[in-house]
Amino acid sequence: MALSTQSQTFGKKQSAKKNRTAKKLHFSDIGGLSGQIRILKKLINISLKETDVWKSMGLQLPRGVMIFGPSGTGKTLLAKTLISESSVFSVSISPLEVLNSSKSNAGGDEMDSHLVRVFAEAKEKTPSIIFIDEIETICPKYETGNMTLQESKAVRTLVNLMDDLGETDAPVVVLATCSKPELLHHSLRRPDRLDTEVEISVPTANDRLDILKVLTYNLKCALTEEDLASISSKLHGFVGLDIKYLCKQAGLIAYDRHKQHPKEVDLSEAVKELSIDESRPPPKYAGPLISIKDFLDAMAYVKPSALREIQIEVPKVRWTDIGGQDDTKLKLKQSVEWPLQHPEAFVRMGIKPPRGILLFGPPGNSKTLIAKALATEAGLNFLAIKGPEIFNKWVGESERTLRDVFNRARKSAPSIIFIDEIDAIASARGSGKGGTSVGDRVLATFLNEMDGIESLQSVIIVAATNRPEIIDKALMRPGRLDRLIYVPLPDSKTRREILNIRFAQTPVAEDVDYEELVTRTEGYSGAEITAVVTEAAMAALQESEVRAERVSMRHLRAGLSSIIPRTTPQMIQSFRDFNENITTESCG
Repeated sequence: MALSTQSQTFGKKQSAKKNRTAKKLHFSDIGGLSGQIRILKKLINISLKETDVWKSMGLQLPRGVMIFGPSGTGKTLLAKTLISESSVFSVSISPLEVLNSSKSNAGGDEMDSHLVRVFAEAKEKTPSIIFIDEIETICPKYETGNMTLQESKAVRTLVNLMDDLGETDAPVVVLATCSKPELLHHSLRRPDRLDTEVEISVPTANDRLDILKVLTYNLKCALTEEDLASISSKLHGFVGLDIKYLCKQAGLIAYDRHKQHPKEVDLSEAVKELSIDESRPPPKYAGPLISIKDFLDAMAYVKPSALREIQIEVPKVRWTDIGGQDDTKLKLKQSVEWPLQHPEAFVRMGIKPPRGILLFGPPGNSKTLIAKALATEAGLNFLAIKGPEIFNKWVGESERTLRDVFNRARKSAPSIIFIDEIDAIASARGSGKGGTSVGDRVLATFLNEMDGIESLQSVIIVAATNRPEIIDKALMRPGRLDRLIYVPLPDSKTRREILNIRFAQTPVAEDVDYEELVTRTEGYSGAEITAVVTEAAMAALQESEVRAERVSMRHLRAGLSSIIPRTTPQMIQSFRDFNENITTESCG
């Protein structure tokens, strides 16, 4: 059978326009999508090239395929490459152009005629592929009363055209892309329409390595296999488009460096490390060469797409930035870092790492900073939310926000979800009046989501509260927040370390008495000790009319007089009692 490779695009008033000659796309140019490529190749082969075999089995030909996934994951690239590799006639529908052309025609007839012409030509020039990019833009999922006349007619027309295909033996396939299937009108997701859905999710570490190898293959790089693996392991939440942009940024950094320090580079060693075909002798190269450092520096300019719609960061806080708290740090290392770094040891010993951790204690003791340091040291993404911010006046929005947080954490794993003031969403149920309260619904959603990540080893929940006694007991069962860690007021050793860290930023005079400060700050939180030094620095500036260069002991004493500790003995005792109770329960 002779196969036509002609390609056309429909959208404007003219019936068709030929694409400009474009570079032929190959599957070898796509990284991280081997599974999706295998599925799509099989479907196209069945639908367009081995139709007789399929029909002899008494089966109806597949008619529609939808590739879906987040922006930047390569949906359009994969679809266009599939068309290119298939070597069949193809025709593309441009939703934006179709919608723009329909604006001049309130009844939507212009849009309908475009779609009819596309399907008619595809059936004339079989085997063929009809490609609709971002199909949800012309066939969105709205309630019937909210759809425009054009959208309603587009859905009806597409459904009828696809049903007509199903009644013929014509080898024609509709290939569509969509960001989220739930955004597409439900009538198109039924059998014999777009009934095959192929997902492209946020790449895993192995997928990212595959993508990085493809993208750097033709770049001038001084990267070993180990370098590429190291870079890819740090790209949590990056999609293919992000990694492509990262390569560009790394190249710009290498270019700037080369402009300042130009030198000739011998590529022979890099060729050997990367196992490139040595039959092609590497030339002497006098241009910029991209290094692993360039890639690591470039990461500061590229934010992962999977994490853009929520407060997200990859913290740069180290354990050394936090004074003292050695016991707390050790417990967190055991709970999070050890299972990630030595998973085989935990399997060998039959230990199941905790799914969630609750940090409790007086306010101002660096619980948020501790969680950030944990994320940094363990190499995890950090998603931060505050309990009170979850609540929304619209019914169902609070639960939707919470589900979205967990969904993004899964997609950007390995990650930490840090929930500050968790008592706002996890207080004991039954406090609502007149039926189930919003708080009860949010807590139920939170429990369901936690249960849903039980089998996922790369998402850790770290929560913080100053009121542990009001948290619902169901949240502290095994498999949820099953590791409770008391973060007490700083002891003398911790207070000394906090002062040392603070004084590294604020110069102090020789008369400063460390022992007096350590003694007099007993009962102070870490935040209050920091406030004492800040207050002293302001006093020094005020005294000298902003000419002071150091803080003296008298300024620090003034700071101690103005900053009064707010954690009462009764509060400390209540935290200790709670800690003793949970320790007794865990031992019993």
